[in-house]
Amino acid sequence: MSERSVSRRKQEKRWYTVLAPEQFDRAELGETPADEPEQVYDRTIDTTLGELTGDASENNIKLTFKVTDVGSDAAYTEFVSQELTRDYVRSLVRRGSSKVAAYVTVVTKDDYRVQVQPVALTTKKADHSQERAIRRTMIDLTKEAAREHTFADFIEAVVQGRLSSNIYNEAKTIYPLRRVEVLKTTVEASPEELAEEEATAVDVEEEDVEVDADEEDEE
Repeated sequence: MSERSVSRRKQEKRWYTVLAPEQFDRAELGETPADEPEQVYDRTIDTTLGELTGDASENNIKLTFKVTDVGSDAAYTEFVSQELTRDYVRSLVRRGSSKVAAYVTVVTKDDYRVQVQPVALTTKKADHSQERAIRRTMIDLTKEAAREHTFADFIEAVVQGRLSSNIYNEAKTIYPLRRVEVLKTTVEASPEELAEEEATAVDVEEEDVEVDADEEDEE
């Protein structure tokens, strides 16, 4: 292959500016090259909240986005996950205190299914009943926030710390808390995927009914 052919191939590549979702003010996440727009779809981009906001104190929050739409020179993304850095999580743990974690799957007002992992850190060691009550509070408030908010608003509440603050204010009445954080948030299904799952579940139930009816006929 001649140098001219190689040069022409390189020139054919187009660079796309990758943009964050609207709830992150369409901030630039970087650039990605591709020969065809179709190649850009489903690419993932990792960054931190600090890089988006320019606030270094927020670099402990990792964010992942996925390209879901491509324009003439821009690639648009959707939120995939949020996670605290390991170093930051380790810094939260103290001897002689309790770490109360919960794993809760919620469905937002506009039918996104999301898994959320909140954690509460107490000032001293709590007993089992207090830990259970704190965990119950975290689960209930997380589900309530999802029911009352759209996906975009719910993710914003998680990333900006409003959900953690609400949990802290409620759960501290059970036992003194030092801090509440959301360790990780992951999108499990979009409204379309959720609808497909429900449709599949209905089909399976109908098949089971048909099988049961056939067995009764044989008897």
